[in-house]
Amino acid sequence: MFRTAPRAIAAAFVKPSAFAGLRYKHTLPALPYAYNALEPYISKEIMEIHHTKHHQTYVNNLNAAEEQLGQAFQNRDVDQEIAIQSALKFNGGGHINHTLFWENMAPKPQGGGEPKNELKAEIEKTWGSFAAFKDKFSAKSAAVQGSGWGWLAYDKEGKHLEIATTQNQDPLKPTTGLIPIIGVDVWEHAYYLQYKNVRPDYLKAIWEVINWEVAEQRFNKARK
Repeated sequence: MFRTAPRAIAAAFVKPSAFAGLRYKHTLPALPYAYNALEPYISKEIMEIHHTKHHQTYVNNLNAAEEQLGQAFQNRDVDQEIAIQSALKFNGGGHINHTLFWENMAPKPQGGGEPKNELKAEIEKTWGSFAAFKDKFSAKSAAVQGSGWGWLAYDKEGKHLEIATTQNQDPLKPTTGLIPIIGVDVWEHAYYLQYKNVRPDYLKAIWEVINWEVAEQRFNKARK
């Protein structure tokens, strides 16, 4: 009489990882404008390299890390699951942050100018004026040590706007609980080819291409 080995029976009844069934490949999002559309404030060369090289690398590495994580789940290798977390955070954050970044910029006349409606009123209520807000945002973002991001964010619990920064590719919401309204990349790869090491000049120029329509949409959604 044929008898199935105990180990084979156990394997037959092990449920596959739920993660494996849900996994999907991340892809590089298309820009909503041409690579040269933000000139002269951000050059075509910077945008093309930033998007097709840097962001694409985060996407590739995120997919690879999730593949490794899925394998670790299947193998019930907790040590490996833990070891992969830093790659997930860095590359996942890079993907999230850059996707937001492309969306919150736009060529003129859509980009630049000032916010409108409730967002403008909230900025003026918090910082006194839009000009004062820009000065404080730029100063705080310029002061980020090394690489990171500057954020206009909404504190849902406190019901107020605030300026925040994160290091490296740390995503804002998972790291701080704040909801991003606009994010500005202050890694050198975002500006060095055009502005060299003068980060404040880049932060002055970035206001000319901020998409306040998208920021308003994010702000209204965050308050609900």
